Amino acid sequence: MTLNQLMAFACAVRLRSFTAAAKELGLTQPGVSDLIQRLESELGEVLFVRHRRALKLTAAGQELYPYAKHAIEAAHNGAAAVRSLKTLEGGSAAFGLLRNSPYYIGSDLAATFHRTYPNVRLRLVGQNSSETGEDVRNLDLEAGLVTLPIDEDDLGILQVARDEVFYASSDSADAGEPMAIADFCRRPLVLYDAHYRDLDPARRQLAHRAAVAGLAVEPHIEVEYLTDALDLVAEGFGGTVVCGAALRSQVESRGLTVRPFAEPLYDTLALIKRPDQPLSSATREIALLAVRTLLGHAAALPTVSLLPGADETAIRNFLGVNESVEVA
Repeated sequence: MTLNQLMAFACAVRLRSFTAAAKELGLTQPGVSDLIQRLESELGEVLFVRHRRALKLTAAGQELYPYAKHAIEAAHNGAAAVRSLKTLEGGSAAFGLLRNSPYYIGSDLAATFHRTYPNVRLRLVGQNSSETGEDVRNLDLEAGLVTLPIDEDDLGILQVARDEVFYASSDSADAGEPMAIADFCRRPLVLYDAHYRDLDPARRQLAHRAAVAGLAVEPHIEVEYLTDALDLVAEGFGGTVVCGAALRSQVESRGLTVRPFAEPLYDTLALIKRPDQPLSSATREIALLAVRTLLGHAAALPTVSLLPGADETAIRNFLGVNESVEVA
């Protein structure tokens, strides 16, 4: 049983004529007759009888007709839904964001996207970058904006920008020389991203540097969020690390002192996706909007620098945006 057979059958029922059905469908009358004969042969039932030069449904035809209409409607709706993905008049987008994304792209990403594409369902998942990488690898997310380093297996990665990471404390005497890794490891530390610990990109780099020096990073207090760590630092419980993009809004407001690391430490911001999986139109658009917003905000963030090769052409090529998305 094919959709063409059901369309020929339903059209003949509505118009009560094979000839009229053929004209509406753009077929010949023998072509419509053949489709219906094949359908009758498959079902083992006669669907029409002629009555006063018009077609009349048999009992079998009456039983089939509502199901045929439903199948045709479902097929048309399915085709329309797929077309809407291209025109962004429907569908959905799922995109991962680094947990500190508000410091880099603000808080208006969802609103800006929704104003442009009000019929697209949007899911923005803010979490540790190591988890975003895992979700993209497992196809739970199509793409994401993350901080490197993360496990890069089975991921396509485009580095976009980097932001320097600083040591912050409540001790004004810390405004001196850059922080050496040995000095850092001796300090009482309040670190965030407690769940992921050394899988967190910044903590992963610090742990590696410490291991090379024969040392270990052993925080006195671990919490989940940067703001909680900074509150504890402000109360004098120890020092922490903080991205440069958060200095003005989170560090200066608490009166904390910052020091760079002797060997500069950076968060590298990157787009990730599965290299073997094309992105949906909606996810391409939210990813493109996110990175454009990042690049726009970077000009006002003195610690953030754009990386070579992260121009508009490279970003569009990475995301598979070869032409403008149609907007109905």
